[in-house]
Order: sequence, then C-alpha cells, then structure tokens
Amino acid sequence: MFGRVDFYLVFTLLMALVLSGCAQPSEPAPVTRLYKGKSIHDFERASLASPQYEVSQGDTLYSIAFRANVDVRDVAKWNQIPAPYIIVPGQKISLQAPTPARTQSIASQPKKGYVDKQNKSKAVTVKQQAQPARAVTSVGKPAVLSSNSEPALPASKDIRWQWPTPAKVTREFSTAEAGNKGIDFAGSEGDPVFAAASGKVVYAGNALKGYGQLIILKHNDDYITAYAHNQKLLVKEQQWVNKGEEIATMGDTDAERVKLHFQVRFRGKSVNPRHYLPRGTQ
Repeated sequence: MFGRVDFYLVFTLLMALVLSGCAQPSEPAPVTRLYKGKSIHDFERASLASPQYEVSQGDTLYSIAFRANVDVRDVAKWNQIPAPYIIVPGQKISLQAPTPARTQSIASQPKKGYVDKQNKSKAVTVKQQAQPARAVTSVGKPAVLSSNSEPALPASKDIRWQWPTPAKVTREFSTAEAGNKGIDFAGSEGDPVFAAASGKVVYAGNALKGYGQLIILKHNDDYITAYAHNQKLLVKEQQWVNKGEEIATMGDTDAERVKLHFQVRFRGKSVNPRHYLPRGTQ
C-alpha cells in the first residue's frame, strides 16, 4: 500500500528534482518556471498543528500535507479535492479526518474556487466515503490501493542493475552545482525505456515542469531511479516492475529533443549512475 513513508519519499525526491533541474545550463532552471514562491527550505515537516489551514499564494496540496505530516491523499479525501489536487488562495483546507456528520455536510457543498460541473449530482454519502481509497495514475485508469503481497525490496548490495536504454550517452553526470544530475541518452521517438532494476513505481506523471512524462522507481529504502521526458508511460503507480521490463517509450516531453534523462539517487542525493550500471555496455 502506498503509505506515508512512500509519500514523503516521493515528495522529497520531486522537490530535489525541481531544485537540481535537468535542463541545459544555458536554460532557466525548472524551479523558476514551476514555482516562484517559497522553496522546500521554507517548509518544516509537522509544522502545521492546527486542524485547518487557509491556502496562500504558491501553496500546493503536497506542501501543505508535508507540513501537516499527513498523507496528501488523506487531505484530498477529507476536503473532496480530486486529482490533480488543484487548490486556490483563500481556500480552507481541513487537516484532520472529519466526523461522519461533517463528511456528509462537506460532500453536499461546492468547494471554493471550483466550477461545479455536476450541480445536479447527489452528495457523496458517508458509506461511499468509507470505501477504500483509489490512486489516480497518469495511465488513465485508477489503481486500487490494496494490501496484496508484493516482492520484498532487496538490500542495497542485492540490487541487480542494467542500462535503461542501449542508446548513445550524450551527456554525462556532473557534480557541479548547476551540472547534470544524471545521464542523458539520445534516441528516436518511441524507443523503449527499461527499468534499470526491479522495484515499485512510486510516481508516474507529468506534474513536474522540466521533466515531462516522468517515472520514479523505488528499489529499496536507499535507492530510487528517475526516467524523464518520456513519450508514453506504460506503468502505473504502485505497480511492481522487474529489471529490464519496458516502462515507457522515449520522447521529447519538456525537452528540446528526443532523449532520456536518467537519474540514480541514494537516500535522496544524486549519484553517478555509472557507479552502479554494468561496465563495458555503453
């Protein structure tokens, strides 16, 4: 099940990706195009203790949930906010689970800042609210969050790596502050992108400017890989994939040309993928 730990892991990685950027050095960093308000450095986990919060300019539901130390999907459910979790300044956000009576009252009221597209629809009942949560994925169909068993995440030393594409490397990893935080590969539109190691899909979408259609795989509590600028995503969030499984097709979403931008992160920090990928194959 996609729990609180996975949510914070994805949130932290996404913010780290924003701050590092994957555009060319001559281009504005993606963070300047995506977000001009407070940065992650202004946020502190569990800093919101009140049961309600009023949205300010630049807030996102993810940042509010992070500061309240709750899962963003719970906050969205409590406030009847559908994916992709759009909120507006002045909107009141409840940061705790409502009582059954309050849940039915909220369901029957239109949310501030939204256009009610189904004015004649019936209010969501308390019984409906008690149904299992569903996670909306970029593929289009909702993936039911369940407690079904899945392969255990391996220890770091047991991860088996492979190259995410046989395409030519066009830009190497750099430790410079404004350098490339991964490896870029050339290719043709529609070329397959493969999972570099077995793991769980913890993000699949295009909400992060500068990375286009993005997939993030969690391999264990230490390692995560990211695959950016895809044309088409072939996996859903919460899905388990095996090493070498095709997870996307190469594209040029949010990029100046067709390419794959690939990152390996160790405990949230970008590391050189060549230190992990097999030698002599690229």
